[in-house]
Amino acid sequence: MAIAKAERLMNLALCLLGARRPLTKRELRGSIEAYLEAGSDESFNRMFERDKDDLRELGLVIDTVENLEGEPGYLARRDSNRLPPVTLDAAEAAALGLAARVWQQARLAGAASGALHKLRAAGGMPQAEDAASPGRLQPYGALEPRIPAREAAFEPLMLACRDRRPVQFDYRKSNAARPERRSVEPWTLECWRGHWYLAGYDRERRDERVFRLSRITGPVRSRAGAFTAPVPDQVRVRETVERWAGESATATARIRLRRDAGYPLRARASEVRELPDGWDELEIPYGHGLDAWLVEFGPDVVVLEPAELRAGVVDRLRAVAKG
Repeated sequence: MAIAKAERLMNLALCLLGARRPLTKRELRGSIEAYLEAGSDESFNRMFERDKDDLRELGLVIDTVENLEGEPGYLARRDSNRLPPVTLDAAEAAALGLAARVWQQARLAGAASGALHKLRAAGGMPQAEDAASPGRLQPYGALEPRIPAREAAFEPLMLACRDRRPVQFDYRKSNAARPERRSVEPWTLECWRGHWYLAGYDRERRDERVFRLSRITGPVRSRAGAFTAPVPDQVRVRETVERWAGESATATARIRLRRDAGYPLRARASEVRELPDGWDELEIPYGHGLDAWLVEFGPDVVVLEPAELRAGVVDRLRAVAKG
């Protein structure tokens, strides 16, 4: 059955590419054997529409033109279906592969994977020699980094950033018991320490804000209208994400960390001192957002100083307990 469909699609593509004028459904049905064998007009119409959509999905540009009688005709112009050779260097190929893996758990995972297969088949993806098998070539990117996008909000926000569309969603701050409605003009999505963040302009607060996607509850709704605030350049947006996520440290903090726990905190520590009671004392960089991050480690972390960081962590834990 798969071979029969592939042959039918090939015959349809050849008919559309070889025609000098648009061909109607009736003419195409009379030219392709599989269509002649269709039991009824309704069966043929369903088959033809599916085949036409499949060819377009594969990249064939099919024009629809009405003839003098007002009947639609179909044509695949050769000049519209001829592309120059696609060649990528190693860095570009790695970037495309990484971008495709962002969609590994989203709706466009199949399309991204298919695009990479087409580039490899066309010779556009550079290859390197396999160290384990000399003489054998393999695509660049033997290391497979994973950038999960599990949050349901990821895809609608990605599209809203691309299309410059305002959005609305319910957002629960780490120190809040209940979510609240936010109206945002989305700028970009950034992945930091395994979590996705949205940077954008909060209309109610009239200022830029960063939202962690895992704290968005319910659906993301698109809103009509244009942006009301200017969109900053990419570098500034990334700096904003890092600052609000806690990357930019301005001081140091001392914490107690249960042994064999909190490895991300240990990786950032400038000093670690082993304690005799199954805990370690760490000195880590302290910046905006550290209190929200420490809360995630629950009973495995105790803040010693500074006092304002300890108070912030306690307030957040109390808010979670009340919720």
